Amino acid sequence: MATIVSSLFITLDGVAEIDPDWHVRYFDEDMGAAAGGDYEGAEVILLGRVTYDSFVGAWPDREAAGGEDAAFAAQLGDTRKLVATRSAGDLGWRNVEATADLLASARALRSDPTIGKVIVPGSISVVRQLLEAGLLDELRLLIHPIAARHGERLFGEGAMLPMRLVSCEAFASGVLRVVYSPDE
Repeated sequence: MATIVSSLFITLDGVAEIDPDWHVRYFDEDMGAAAGGDYEGAEVILLGRVTYDSFVGAWPDREAAGGEDAAFAAQLGDTRKLVATRSAGDLGWRNVEATADLLASARALRSDPTIGKVIVPGSISVVRQLLEAGLLDELRLLIHPIAARHGERLFGEGAMLPMRLVSCEAFASGVLRVVYSPDE
């Protein structure tokens, strides 16, 4: 049975829509290692369309350029990618497929005994839907020590979602890496 893990950059006030003004100033080796580590062992990358478009707009070119992050870019390209989208057509990268039914696809991934880990990078709407449906096993947050005060927040109105702390680590930059799992 697969474990579905979310990995998000987020601010103190809950903004998860990345803005370089608040994100870049805190990105360092610790954060890079933590974010990259979230992909270790992932057999499937589950993405929303907006995040996928961001990935496909950057990572294939980085792989081709052969720079310092080319190996990670190749890893992303080689990993199976499932994109929650209603659009048909070529998604423009290798090992990628579309799904119009996110929750059915997540349930199928979770029940597949050949898959160990599914990573959901960014993809705020996907994370929300998975949480609401009880399909997310871990919520991994890299909390930046800043209140963005604008942008899309991870949580909006709705029922409470109790979480259990799995781990917490503080970086020298002031960023906290916090891992939660849903609590009954």
